Parts: sequence; C-alpha cells; structure tokens
Amino acid sequence: MKTNTVEGTTKGFFPEPQPFSRWLRIGFWVCIVIAVAVVLRRIVALARPPQSAPPQLAQLDAAFASHAALTLAHIIPALVFVLLTPFVYLHRFAGASWPKRLLFPLGFAVGVTAYAMSKYSVGGWVERFAVLLFNSLFLFSLFRAWQLRRDPVLTLRWTTRAIAILLGIATTRPVMGIFFATSRLTHLSPQQFFGLAFWIGFSINTLIVEFWLRSQAGKSQIERMAMHPS
Repeated sequence: MKTNTVEGTTKGFFPEPQPFSRWLRIGFWVCIVIAVAVVLRRIVALARPPQSAPPQLAQLDAAFASHAALTLAHIIPALVFVLLTPFVYLHRFAGASWPKRLLFPLGFAVGVTAYAMSKYSVGGWVERFAVLLFNSLFLFSLFRAWQLRRDPVLTLRWTTRAIAILLGIATTRPVMGIFFATSRLTHLSPQQFFGLAFWIGFSINTLIVEFWLRSQAGKSQIERMAMHPS
C-alpha cells in the first residue's frame, strides 16, 4: 500500500522513486529554477545595469559586462539546455528524440564558451581549474552519450552525468550566498571565495548523481526510464 501511494504521487517523472531519488528529484527542480533565475538576472543586468546594487555585486556586473558578447554566447545556450533537461525524463516526452538531439549542440556551445569564459574568472586560478575540470567532464559525458546513442540505457546514464555537472553552476549560487552573507566575519572577497564556491557546488552535484547512478536503485531506475518509457 505504501509503495502504491508513492508511485501514484510521482507518476510521469522518475517513476517508482526510492527516498533518495525523491530528494534527487527535488534538487533537480531547485537547480533548474536557480539556473534560469541566474541567467535571466544576468541578461537583465547586461541590458540595463542596476544603479543601486551593493558594491561587490556591482563589481561582478561590471566584470561580466566587460565581455558581454561572450557572456551571452555562453548563458543563452545554457538556458535553453537547462529548459530542455526535464524533457529527457518526463514520461509523456520519453519517446521523443528531439530533446536529446538538441542537447548535444547546445552542450557543445556551452562547453566551448565556458573554456573561453575561464579567461575572465573572478576567482582566478582556483575558479579556472574548477571550470577546466568540470567543463571537461561535462563535454566528455556528452560525447559518451552521443557515442553510445544506440544504447538507450548507457545514453541516459551519460546524459544524466552531463546534466548534473551543468546544473552544478546552480548549486554554486547558494554556496556563494553563504560566502556573501558571512563576508563581514570571514573578510573574504568574491575574488577569494568564487573559486571555492565553484569547487563545492560542482563537486556536490557530480558526486551525488554519480553515487546515485552507481547505486542499485539508480541503475534500475535508469533502465526503467530508458527501456520502458511508456
């Protein structure tokens, strides 16, 4: 009876979830909301720079404005990528191939521009190394998903890895918020904590999803979604 109740409340997305999977699903949607909000905020800030932003935030806005074209070339494909990710898992779209096909060129654009954006890293080499590592893992995961596209289970596993890594940028935002909120105590500037926030945020997403994919629950769930979409 308990299992049937759980299944009935989650029909259409991540069928038959275990407790850990439910938290993973919540984290997935939270990351999407944060990622979309961050991109929209950046687009607005580039178009109309705020006049009364706090000094640290104003410095960040100015830094991104100094390479606005590259920033837009990076965040707009990333926004579309993020908006497409639910279609990879939603039941009613499970048989559609177009969301997965679009992720590959969009992901390539995001990855290439991320390498270029690392030249302007706010957190210096600490942030730059994080971007180089996780962006390379992101592109490798996408490449493996494309390479194994005739195997639906392996394709979904590697696509999930890529999605988790990209959504790591959303996880960095609450971490940055903590650093901003405690800056009066720590006396850390964005240049000092941005790199740490990147390492923490991307590591959280990558490790949690990798742990789930390697768990028995994750393996069986990926197989069900890939082989029995209806």
